[in-house]
Amino acid sequence: MKKIIFAVIILLNLTAFSQTEDSLNSPKRLVQDFFEAFHAQDTVKLKSFATDGVKMESVSMDAEGNTKLISEDYSNFIKSIASIPSEVSFEEKLHEFRIEENGLLATVTTPYSFYYNGNFSHSGVNSFQLVNFNGKWKIVYLIDTRLKQKL
Repeated sequence: MKKIIFAVIILLNLTAFSQTEDSLNSPKRLVQDFFEAFHAQDTVKLKSFATDGVKMESVSMDAEGNTKLISEDYSNFIKSIASIPSEVSFEEKLHEFRIEENGLLATVTTPYSFYYNGNFSHSGVNSFQLVNFNGKWKIVYLIDTRLKQKL
């Protein structure tokens, strides 16, 4: 009887450990870690989440109502985050996570509201395209929308 109880305890611990490992290396976790580093202005971590050549784009509307698509180099994004003065506060509040994972590819979509010095700035949706390289998720493409009204 003691052997059976011991075996059950071992199996439960292995299952719990594997779930913890999976949750630490998931598409959702990568995006959560990305925003933690973003808010902390941790450019080293931000750089580590993406592949070389990652593509970034933003979609918005100009004053005349025309759709604009702006491409940005990820290294310029990281430099802009590093250059935000310490007296400035900014927060991107994520409202939910929509995750579609299929083997080596995952899409994480996060509606958000952005606040600058405590005031609403804009809202939109982030869409992260991730690829699993040898067991580690990396951002290969990031596109967002930017709207002046709240979602």
